[in-house]
Amino acid sequence: MLLARRVHPEMDAAGYALISQIDLGTAAGGAGVRASDVAQALGLDKSTVSRGLSQLESLGLIERIGDPDDGRARLLRMTTAGAERYDAMRAQRQAEFRAILDRWDSDDLTDLARLLGRLNTDLS
Repeated sequence: MLLARRVHPEMDAAGYALISQIDLGTAAGGAGVRASDVAQALGLDKSTVSRGLSQLESLGLIERIGDPDDGRARLLRMTTAGAERYDAMRAQRQAEFRAILDRWDSDDLTDLARLLGRLNTDLS
C-alpha cells in the first residue's frame, strides 16, 4: 500500500500490481499491453482487472490506445505523468535499499547474493 501511495495518493495496492504489470509489459519498448494479459499474469478475473484499470485511468496514470496490430483491440500504457510517478517511486525505493545495504558488511552481502541466487534457481 505504501508503494502505491507513493505513485498516487489515491491508488490502492491492487492498482500498484496492475501498473507494475503494465510497466513490465512495455519495458522492452512495446506499444502497450492487453488487459487480458495483465489479468492472466496476475491470476485475476477480467472484471476485477477492468475496475482497477478504470481507476488508474481516472487518476491519469494509464491510457488506452489502439493496438497497431489489431484495429479492434486496445492496449494499455502508462501516461507520461504515470511513468514519471512510477519511476520516481522506483528510484526512491532503490535508494532506500542502497542505503540499507551500504550498512551491511561484505560477508553478509555475499551471503545475501548466494541465497537470492538459490531462491531464484528454486523458483524457476
